[in-house]
This record gives sequence, C-alpha cells and structure tokens, in this order.
Amino acid sequence: MAFESLTDKLQNVFKSLRGKGRLTEADVKAALKEVKMALLEADVNFKVVKQFVKSVEERAVGADVMNGLNPGQMVIKIVNEEMTALMGSETTELKFEPGQSKTVIMMCGLQGSGKTTSAAKIAAKLTKKGKKSLLVACDVYRPAAFEQLRINAEKVSADFFGIEGEKDPVKIASAAMDAAAKNNDNVIIIDTAGRLQIDDVLMDELKNIKEAVTVHQTLLVVDAMTGQEAVNVAGVFNDKIGIDGVVLSKMDGDARGGAALSVKAVTGKPILFVGMGEKLTDMDQFYPDRMASRILGMGDVLSLIDKAAEQIDADKEKEMSAKLKKGKFDFEDYLESMNQMKKMGGLTSVMSMLPGMGGMLPKGASMADIADQVDDKKMARSEAIVLSMTKAERQDPDLINPSRKHRIAKGAGVDISEVNRFIKQFREAQKMMKQLPNMMGKRGRFKLPF
Repeated sequence: MAFESLTDKLQNVFKSLRGKGRLTEADVKAALKEVKMALLEADVNFKVVKQFVKSVEERAVGADVMNGLNPGQMVIKIVNEEMTALMGSETTELKFEPGQSKTVIMMCGLQGSGKTTSAAKIAAKLTKKGKKSLLVACDVYRPAAFEQLRINAEKVSADFFGIEGEKDPVKIASAAMDAAAKNNDNVIIIDTAGRLQIDDVLMDELKNIKEAVTVHQTLLVVDAMTGQEAVNVAGVFNDKIGIDGVVLSKMDGDARGGAALSVKAVTGKPILFVGMGEKLTDMDQFYPDRMASRILGMGDVLSLIDKAAEQIDADKEKEMSAKLKKGKFDFEDYLESMNQMKKMGGLTSVMSMLPGMGGMLPKGASMADIADQVDDKKMARSEAIVLSMTKAERQDPDLINPSRKHRIAKGAGVDISEVNRFIKQFREAQKMMKQLPNMMGKRGRFKLPF
C-alpha cells in the first residue's frame, strides 16, 4: 500500500523522540535529518522536502510544549500540521455551476494514467449525490477507449455519448453539449486522449476542445506509481493548458507516496480525488489532514466511518446488531459480515485506517505482511468453508456433525482439522457475544467481569 514504507520510517524516528524527557536542538535536528531521508526515499520533490524540514525545524526548536504533550509529541504535532499544509490544508471539492447550468469537466493526462476509469469513478460519485452525468468519448486514438467508457457509463448509471469513426475530438465534444441538453444531464465529463509522453499535438488538441466548449473544471489524472514524474507531468500540463485539480490514480498499489506530498506544493493545484482500487466505487475524496494522519501512523477513523456509512446497509446492520445482542450470530451472518468488509476495501483497508495498528505489528512485519496472512489466506479459506455448508447448516451450526464436517472440508478443499478449528473458534465467539449484554453496565458502559 502507498506510504507504508514512509510510515514505518517516520514511526521509528518518533519512537526515539518519545523516549526523551526534554528535546535539545541537536535532538530535533537529528530527528529531522531522518525525516528528510525518509521523504526523499518516498520520492518527494527535493525542494519540497527542504522547505518542509526548514518549516518544522523553525517551529520545533524552542517551541512551548502544550499541556498534556511531552516534547516528542509536540514535534509529531508540528510535523502533522506542516504535512497537512503541504498537501493543501483544506479539502477541495468539485465546483458546479449554479442553478440549472451544466458543468463541464475535462479529464486529461498521459496514456495509461487511468483517465477513462477515473472519469467513470467520478460519475459514480456524482450519481450518489443526485447529479446526472454524461460521459463523452473524445479519445479517438485508443481502439478500446470508446467501448470501455460506454460499458463503464452503463455500470455507474451515467449517460454516454460518442461518435464511432469520428476522428475530430472537437466535433465530438461540441455534439455532446446538444446530447446533454436532450438528456437533461447536468454534468458533462469529457474523456480525452493520452500520449506516451507530452507533445505539442496532445496539448493543441486539449486547447482546441477548451476553445470550442466552455470547460469549467480541467482535471489532470496522474499515476501515483510514477512517483516524482507524476509531479513533473502535472507541472507541464498546468503550464500548457491550465488545470484546476489533480486526480491521483493507483494509490492502492506499491506507490511511495511522493506525488501526493509534492503535487500541491509544486503546481499550486489541489488533489481532489485518489483512486484506491480497480472497482468503479474505489475512489475517495482527498482529505489532506486525514492523509497526513495516515502517513504518520495515526490512522484515519473519519474516512473509515465515511466508508462504513456509504457501503454498509443500515437495515442489515441493525438486524445483525440485534442478533449479536441475543448471541444468535450464525454462519449466514458471518458471510454477510465478510461481504460488508469487502465493500469497505477488505481487512487491509480497514486495518490501515485504525490508529496505532503499525505499533501493534510484530518486529520486522509490515501491514502488507499481516494482510497477506489474515486477509488473503485465512479469511478466504474460512469463507470457502462456510460456502461449502448447506443453507440449513449455516443457519443452525448445531446440525454440523462429523460426517457433515468431512463433506464441508472436501468441498472447501481444506483439511478436516481446519474445519474443526474454524467451527470451534466460531462457537467461542458466539459464547462471548452472549455474555456481552451482561458485561454492559448502565448507559451501555462496559463492565469488567471480575
């Protein structure tokens, strides 16, 4: 996952600071030297790193320690604030034209950056907000672009416009405005062609579209996997055609994170969204303060709450809560909880947003190591075991006798011992859930059982 290496290194730096009762100027400088190296290794722009370290040092040396904080915590607080400022301080959202006016958004970027997918992801987010979007296919060079955008538009319940065989993107964009008026679309998202590298033909094409159509927001999609090069691309696009914001794609991959920390400082343009997966729902609003907290290993509970509110079915959640209180949680409920977890990005995503998870890992282990063991292996096998049960067995675990266990193990492709272990753990969890109501005091406060 993005930032994992940077987070680990910064946490090691801060551990050494927390152990000191009083920080000298030499302590601060030594720690910031490590921070500087960690940021450079994360592919953050060297000028940005230099200014960042200078700003932190100026505030940290001789800073008054706030009540409730030790000197080490004070430095962490300053680093958090400066990192948030580096990425834009405030969250920037898409701006829409007032009233019934249509808002035109043009997507641009290099080939392979994820423009077409990002266009559909934005349309999906806007659909949830009650906007009616039209996705326009203006990439006339990549053979699959037209069909890819058409299929994605259907998946996210957006309208689609394209002219097969037309080689002039300006004509397509102009005709799309008439189509939007007929469909009563209030947001038009234009997907443009990319190139393997920046060239004058590409820039002229984008300029011509902007001259023919009133574009209200020009969004540049950059691949976070390209690191510092993504920032250089953003700078050139901003100079040549002018951009209003950046979409960082593939942030769920093995990105070092330098682009997210550098792009605002270098271009002056904010990051609006980050792509966190391949699904058309895997795009998050970019919150500088939340991202800074995640980078520093403080978690991101607010984003976790947002994800839960967006993905979890409220009625099913109430039903499951009622079952938990009565201790009647069965294997059907287990499957439902697994599905809810997947909707939220899987256990890896949830764990990465919980505060302090990094500090709880075994020495030398990373979040990816834990996720590999728990998410991909154990959870997948547990789900296979449950899916090998009949519906009656899932609803009434007491039906599962030795002969049924053998059948389940064979169906799941696991050893019988693994089925026994899983069912035993499940029953222990059921017992614990039955005890929970008795362990709650007045007003729902937790009461120790001794």
